[in-house]
Amino acid sequence: MSVRRVLFVCLGNICRSPLVEAVARKRLAEAGLDVAVASCGTGGWHAGEGADPRMVAAARAAGHDLSQHRARQLHERDFEDYDLLLAMDRDNLRELRKLAATPEQAERTALFLEWSGTAPPVEFPDPWHGDTAGFAASVKLAERGVAGLIERLRDANG
Repeated sequence: MSVRRVLFVCLGNICRSPLVEAVARKRLAEAGLDVAVASCGTGGWHAGEGADPRMVAAARAAGHDLSQHRARQLHERDFEDYDLLLAMDRDNLRELRKLAATPEQAERTALFLEWSGTAPPVEFPDPWHGDTAGFAASVKLAERGVAGLIERLRDANG
């Protein structure tokens, strides 16, 4: 399967998925891979908002800019527009698969850390309810997951 467009999906699109999107965009460019990335949430209550300020700060400390991010909710069209939809946790993966219109669309969904071959953990913990240390840990996990993603994409894209 050739992968040219990847969508990262979490619940509100203000913490995990925008972080992974930013890390992936930067690292894919550095790796010379032509893969477009985006992010969204399965829920829409944060649509139009920026990323969580704690995540913005943790990402900035690691050299990633989330200042331009605006949250958006998953759309039906995303299943047509993206080759791969990677959920941060099982709840969001279940929601993706429930919303997929065809079995083929559902087959293009997976857990981000599992698909990238970097699990454990299999699920990307949501730092939203935690302290700032959880956000810094999220950045490290995103970097590790994206490194695995790049290796897997190199193999998939030949």
